[in-house]
Amino acid sequence: MTIHSIHSDDGKSIIIGIIGRFDYSLQKSFCAAFEKAEKCINNYIVDMKETTYLDSSALGLLLLLRGHANTNSSDVNIVNCNENIKKILSISKFENMFNIE
Repeated sequence: MTIHSIHSDDGKSIIIGIIGRFDYSLQKSFCAAFEKAEKCINNYIVDMKETTYLDSSALGLLLLLRGHANTNSSDVNIVNCNENIKKILSISKFENMFNIE
C-alpha cells in the first residue's frame, strides 16, 4: 500500500496514485500528498489504476481532499477505477461531488 504524487509540467495539476488497498492506513500519506501541494493547483487527479480495495475511511479521505480543493476552487477527478471501486463510489453518490472516470 503506497501513495505517490506527481505534479504536472505546468504545476497546475497533481496526480495522486494509490497502489493496493486504500484504507485508513494511508491517511497520513494521502493527506500529505494534497496538503503539501502548492496553492496554484487547480486540478487534483486521484489515479486508482492500481487500487485493489476501497473502504469507508478512504471515502472520508476523498471528502477531505474535496474540502481542500474547494478552498482553492479546484477540481477533483477520480480516474482509472475498476468496476468494484466504481460501484462503491456510485452507491456512495460520489459522482455528485467528483468527476469519476
